[in-house]
Amino acid sequence: MDDVVRGGLRGESADGVVAFRGIRYARAERFGPPERVPAHDGTRDATSRGPSAPQLPARLASVMGTPAPFEQSEDCLTLTVTAPVRAVPGGCAVLVWLHGGAYLTGGGEWNLYDADRLVRETGIVVVSVSYRLGVLGYARAPGVSPGNLGLLDQLTALEWVRDNIRAFGGDPARVTVAGQSAGAQSVVALLGIVRAEGLFGRAIVQSAPFGVGFHRPADAERVGAVFLSELGGDPRSAAVAEIIAAQGRTAMRLAGLGGLNSAPPFLPVCETEVLPGDEDWRRLVRERAARTPVLVGSTAAEMRAFYGGPHPVFDRVRRMPVVGARLTAAAERIVGRKIFEDGVLQFADLLTESGGTVFCYRFGALHPDGPFGACHCVELPLLFGAADDWRAAPMVRPLDPARLDELGARTRRYWGEFVRTGSLGDQPRHRPGSPAVLELP
Repeated sequence: MDDVVRGGLRGESADGVVAFRGIRYARAERFGPPERVPAHDGTRDATSRGPSAPQLPARLASVMGTPAPFEQSEDCLTLTVTAPVRAVPGGCAVLVWLHGGAYLTGGGEWNLYDADRLVRETGIVVVSVSYRLGVLGYARAPGVSPGNLGLLDQLTALEWVRDNIRAFGGDPARVTVAGQSAGAQSVVALLGIVRAEGLFGRAIVQSAPFGVGFHRPADAERVGAVFLSELGGDPRSAAVAEIIAAQGRTAMRLAGLGGLNSAPPFLPVCETEVLPGDEDWRRLVRERAARTPVLVGSTAAEMRAFYGGPHPVFDRVRRMPVVGARLTAAAERIVGRKIFEDGVLQFADLLTESGGTVFCYRFGALHPDGPFGACHCVELPLLFGAADDWRAAPMVRPLDPARLDELGARTRRYWGEFVRTGSLGDQPRHRPGSPAVLELP
């Protein structure tokens, strides 16, 4: 490992890539908006990972595995920049990554989202963002929190990129914002937010839960009321552990009988100062479509991650003789189409009918004997982390790290091409009404 200094920060380099970790882009009081931090004097160390937002274990850990141990803190507004060692100021296109996790879990500093392979193979700069989650990031409760704080964190991080990324080798005029699951839904929101204008010129939307949508204020306030009743105290002064425990009980209550409601309890809130209502959001999206190329898609069996692992209802259904497996598969298909897959082509049509350039994809299973098939999150090991980081992830079995790394090369090449050019080479663009998609991996 060698030290590299850029932008007043000291990072670590290896194999042609340098990472600057735990960079603070803002600070925030509990339930307060993020505030940019002033520039510092001298050189600061950026070789240690920053914290992730406070959270319980991820509900899909039994499918996608777990990250290396990580720090948790309310003071989590940090990001990591990964760049080619030889990048010149402003010379590389930039990918800003917003992690998923149902707005309850995840972090930009997770080793599973390390971007070394992607940067090494494509020559882009990658910025991975941590933002506030759950109650602390998205609860809306009058007199306590306005909601959308995590969304404001993401906007502030994009503003940091605009103002600072040149020193790390990135071109602020060539920024793509990308996300998966909750991160993808965040990207969809950003496409229709006035404050986001000019912060990015391309977007990648991976497995956005289009069928869930955003909360309206009344919906969000009902969720906030459930949380307050579970907490039984003042959230402005309660210990973080008490808030996270009450958040977990809230999620269980709202999931309903048998946990069949898999929608996140905390979501971005529309019809607000930050995120407009549907009509204004659509108008802004249409206005920007012609100048904002989009890559959007899903996996072929999204709900397998939710229904194919431990589940209070589908565990019993699968054990039913003769019909159990078929009933589970039918539920996966129906719900998967409603929440994820149908929305991909509907969103693509909205953009292309407004003059936009759109490419659609679908990920299939990584291996015919994989226990979770083409489930939610299955594309992540093809893009991020070292292949060995995903060794224990059930969704990649029976692939070994070498084969997983090899299998992801095509996906990384396409993502890099889109970030650099807004195109996928010779792959055709989406046409309104067409079901054709790029099949990956």
